[in-house]
Amino acid sequence: MTSILIKTVANAVALAVTVWLLGDITLTGDSTGSKTITLIVVALIFGLVNLVVKPVAKLLSFPVLILTLGLFMLVINALMLLITSWLADGLDIPFHVEGFGTALLGGLIIAVVSWAVEMVLPDRD
Repeated sequence: MTSILIKTVANAVALAVTVWLLGDITLTGDSTGSKTITLIVVALIFGLVNLVVKPVAKLLSFPVLILTLGLFMLVINALMLLITSWLADGLDIPFHVEGFGTALLGGLIIAVVSWAVEMVLPDRD
């Protein structure tokens, strides 16, 4: 249970940093509290997409991952961010990623920031 909470917090922080750094990834809301709740919901959706879709994408793209020495993971991360944006739009959650290039850069930022946050936060599981 602690691991899920830590990963959700790490994803929320990483998404917040990405929204702050990139203008084409938007998170709108009426107030700071509303944005925080929206950010947590988007982090949960992102975590669910990474849990369900990412292993399938990695399995299907395994030869390309080997050929590119793992750099194709950046493309997979970008696709996970775009799927999260698509699901958020479908659920009327005000989170949007504009274009694949932005998603590629956003996926890189999210990977680095969530790694750093997970290194700082303790994992007891």
